[in-house]
Amino acid sequence: MLRLRDVRKVYEGKARVVALDGVTLDIGAGEMIAVMGPSGSGKSTLLNLMGGLDVPTSGALLVAGEDLATKGEEARSLFRRTHVSYVFQAYHLMPTLTAAQNVELPLHLAGRPAAEARERAAKTLSEVGLAARTTHLPDELSGGERQRVAIARALVTGAPLLLADEPTGNLDTARGEEILALLKSIHAGRGTTIVMVTHDAHAAAACERVVTFRDGRVVEDRRG
Repeated sequence: MLRLRDVRKVYEGKARVVALDGVTLDIGAGEMIAVMGPSGSGKSTLLNLMGGLDVPTSGALLVAGEDLATKGEEARSLFRRTHVSYVFQAYHLMPTLTAAQNVELPLHLAGRPAAEARERAAKTLSEVGLAARTTHLPDELSGGERQRVAIARALVTGAPLLLADEPTGNLDTARGEEILALLKSIHAGRGTTIVMVTHDAHAAAACERVVTFRDGRVVEDRRG
């Protein structure tokens, strides 16, 4: 699913920052892995590159067989619509849209018919345990429920790669456990490839593989 070969990402400015320093990494289709490391270790940069939000300064980055390092912004945007979905710590739900409307949104942006978007959103919200909350606005939902809506929004397109950036970071322990259990269920049931960035060793332990970064390099790659 993902193949990185000697990937470097350098930000030029008053202070030159080497965010990734020669990363070589393979992630197979259907894996669920955690990426850990201290702040500034390159985790978020890695996620941005995997999702095609940015391109490496040098090296090869293949996602589903496509070398994103060679694609322009428009081509990467089109690629993301069908291949990549995101879950964020802060949910990023539209506050004026209901849970169902938030989940439908990426399908509307992709030009899918309204009836299909409604049907798929309802089915996906049911999958994440929110069949009874479809008409609620985000501020009428708990933090855990909001994250479930965000996960449903990520799943509804059927993208084979899910990138999760600190998905339990804003949740208490109990709600965090629920979200981890849901991600594991999605991984097992759908075969979705999940890459989760986290500072939480307990959250990382839910994954079958943990890759640790420091100073822009992989320093450990272990399986559970």
